[in-house]
Amino acid sequence: MSKHGRILVAMSGGVDSSVASVMLHEQGYEVIGLTMKTWDYASSGGSSKETGCCSLDSINDARALAVGYGFPHYILDIRSEFGDFVIDNFVDEYLAGRTPNPCVLCNTHIKWDALLKRADKLDCEFIATGHYANIRQHDNGRYVISKGKDENKDQSYVLWGVSQQNLARTKFPLGSFAKSEIRQMAMDMGQLELANKSESYEICFVPDNDYRAFLRHKVEDLDERIGKGNFVLEDGTVVGQHQGYPFYTIGQRKGLGIALGQPMFVTRIDAKTNTVVLGTQNELEKKQAWVKNLNLIKYANINEPLEAVTKIRYKDSGAQSTIQQMGEHMKVDFTHNVSGIAPGQSAVFYEGNDLLGGGFLM
Repeated sequence: MSKHGRILVAMSGGVDSSVASVMLHEQGYEVIGLTMKTWDYASSGGSSKETGCCSLDSINDARALAVGYGFPHYILDIRSEFGDFVIDNFVDEYLAGRTPNPCVLCNTHIKWDALLKRADKLDCEFIATGHYANIRQHDNGRYVISKGKDENKDQSYVLWGVSQQNLARTKFPLGSFAKSEIRQMAMDMGQLELANKSESYEICFVPDNDYRAFLRHKVEDLDERIGKGNFVLEDGTVVGQHQGYPFYTIGQRKGLGIALGQPMFVTRIDAKTNTVVLGTQNELEKKQAWVKNLNLIKYANINEPLEAVTKIRYKDSGAQSTIQQMGEHMKVDFTHNVSGIAPGQSAVFYEGNDLLGGGFLM
């Protein structure tokens, strides 16, 4: 019998999840490794030589590490569930003129559910991932995610959708470590190639980071169906033509193919009329946002105004705000103007380092 019980570890083949699995193994857990195959690179024009969580090389790396340390490793094919939910949503959101957040949806609806279903079959009490975040049980009984030690690697932003029920069985072994420490641990393990693996910041199913090409690949005759449309100013003045509204995002400045004598940004997208509204930096800024599809973590409800830092993008440093739950939505009043509030992206609320919860910008 193991010292701490049996735990299922999500292993992507990268340095983070690999070190997490070995760390738990050495702490006395009975580790079982699981690599989830979510996507075929070949079907997006890539190949098995691509780096990423779904490549053949990564799956083999995860298995080799597990075998080396003497714990079981399984591969779970969730391409069907992933494609039907995450990829279909990704395409639908762009076609609706919004900017999707696929990693959040995958964590919330696919990865955690898939991990826990398999954990139950394998009699694992807990699951673990290589996310840079921390988790604890609050005095009020709720499970709270907080920021990882490494501010540059903190991944709490993409975890706001995980339910209390799922958090109760989740461990984040890397939360109290910096990325540099994890790479050093891999080197100390003799895993030099693993320690020096480069990181991928792209969406896993868009390996070249070209979402426009991906949309064209997924939606037959997309260019013909949508067609070109008008660039307009806030007052409705037509100032040029664009290639079709799905190929633009709020806050975009580069690649507009238009010169108006001053920096211009996409401030609004109207899918119904195939119109892309352009404006200045000032016109891009707002002081209020509304958020839907809430999942609250630290507290069950936020019915009274609460001071919080709100992040509207993964690499956003966050802005001081006052948040208040209004039925199914959260009203966010920022202390100062914020730039680039993009419908479809996540808004995530923090109290200090603690994750209050989050939702999707409306």
